[in-house]
Amino acid sequence: MIGAAMAPDNGRTKERAVSAGERNAGSPRGASQEPSAVERLEIDANGLRFSARAAGPASGRPVLLLHGFPQSSLSWLPVMRSLAAAGYRAVAPDQRGYSSGARPGDVAAYGVSQLVSDVLAIADTMQMDRFDLVGHDWGGMVAWVAAARHPGAVRSLTVVSTPHPGALAAALSSGDSDQAARSAYVHVFRRQAEPERMLLGDDGLGEGLRAMFTATGLEESQAREYVSLMQSPGAMTAALNWYRAMDPAEVEGLPPVVVPTLYVWSSGDAALGRRAAESTAEFVAGRYQFVTLDGVSHWVPEEVPDELAQLVLGHLRSVPA
Repeated sequence: MIGAAMAPDNGRTKERAVSAGERNAGSPRGASQEPSAVERLEIDANGLRFSARAAGPASGRPVLLLHGFPQSSLSWLPVMRSLAAAGYRAVAPDQRGYSSGARPGDVAAYGVSQLVSDVLAIADTMQMDRFDLVGHDWGGMVAWVAAARHPGAVRSLTVVSTPHPGALAAALSSGDSDQAARSAYVHVFRRQAEPERMLLGDDGLGEGLRAMFTATGLEESQAREYVSLMQSPGAMTAALNWYRAMDPAEVEGLPPVVVPTLYVWSSGDAALGRRAAESTAEFVAGRYQFVTLDGVSHWVPEEVPDELAQLVLGHLRSVPA
C-alpha cells in the first residue's frame, strides 16, 4: 500500500516507488474518504486580501497547502477533505496574483521572498504559530524556501513534484539535457505579452492553456475550471509574473532543510526530471522520505488525490504536534 511504512536509514528513508497496479488496488481514483464541508475564506495578510478554502475543525492542527501554476486552491479540495476527516485544519489560499485582492501590477512584487512572506503572514493572520506546509509545483518551490528559512514556523514539509531549488539549479547547470529540454517553456513564459496570447489567445478563450493542461495529463473537466479562473482580468499576467520575477540569487545559499520532509515525485512529470528529484536529498538535513509515483503526470493532486492524501497523512502522523 502507498501509506505503508518506509524502511528507516539513520533518520532518512530510501526511495519508495508506487506502481499504477499498486495504486489501483486501493480506493477508486479521485474518491474522497468521506465528505467534509469546505469553507470559503477571505484572509487579510501582508497588505493584501487572499481568497482561500478551508476544511476541518478550527481547533485542528493547521496545515497550509500551496497550489501551483496556473491553478488555485481548487486543486487541493480532495486532499483537504481527507485531512479534515482526520481532524486537521487544512487551509489552501489562492496565492499572490491568483486572488483578485492580491494582484499587484509590478512584476517585482512576485519574487520568491514576497511569496514566502505571504505564507508567513497568512499563518499569522490565522493564528498559526506553527504549521505543517504542503506545496505543489510553484507552491512547492515556495514551500522549500519557507521551510529552509523559517524552521521555527514550519513543523513539517511535504513537497509534490518540485525538486529543491538547489537540486534543480544543479541539474540545469550540469548540462543535463533532459532537464534543460523539460524547462525550455520557462524562457517563453518569462517574455512579455507573448505567453498571454499563446495561452489565452486573442479571443481570450484559453484554448492554448487548455491544450497545455490536457497534453500534460490533466483531465479536460479539470482543465476547464482552471482556464475559467485564468480568464479573469489580470489573472494570467499575474500568474506568469511568478516566472518573470524569477531571480536565482533569491534561492542561492539556502540553509539545509532541517524539518521532517516528504518529497513526492511522479515519473510521468513532463516538466521535472529524475536527476533533480533524486539529488534533492542532498539539500535536506532532517528526516527525509522520497516517494515516486510511477506513471502519474505532473498534476498529482488532481490525478491521484487519495494516494497523495494518504502519503501526506502518514507524514503528518509521524511528526509530533
